[in-house]
Amino acid sequence: MTIVVGFVPTKEGRAALARAVEEARTRQAPLVVINSNRGGRDFDDDTVRAAESELQRAQDELTGAGLSVEVRQLVRGNEPAEDLIAVANETDADLIVIGLRRRTPVGKLILGSNAQRILLDAPCAVLAVKA
Repeated sequence: MTIVVGFVPTKEGRAALARAVEEARTRQAPLVVINSNRGGRDFDDDTVRAAESELQRAQDELTGAGLSVEVRQLVRGNEPAEDLIAVANETDADLIVIGLRRRTPVGKLILGSNAQRILLDAPCAVLAVKA
């Protein structure tokens, strides 16, 4: 049993990671933390360093807490949904955890494109966490 979590250094990403940690502890399952970026000109050196620093901090915390954790920073031109689904398939994951931001009543009619794709195409259960 493996749990894959999509992580970005935002309150939504931190909420997803916190819930994934709870699930990993409860299920005694390894955790794969994915930070997926498309790259391109918006992904500059400062962004790379900030993401790497946040991921290293998360890995240190989780490893220190006794969890089996693997952290991957993916910059290969894919949408985050594609990367999460690919890693879930590769690891034969039982659960994907994603963070969702709160939306207005009208905004709730439209789910984010990555979240929608993950919910529809994931090879396993998906837990969406609101932040």
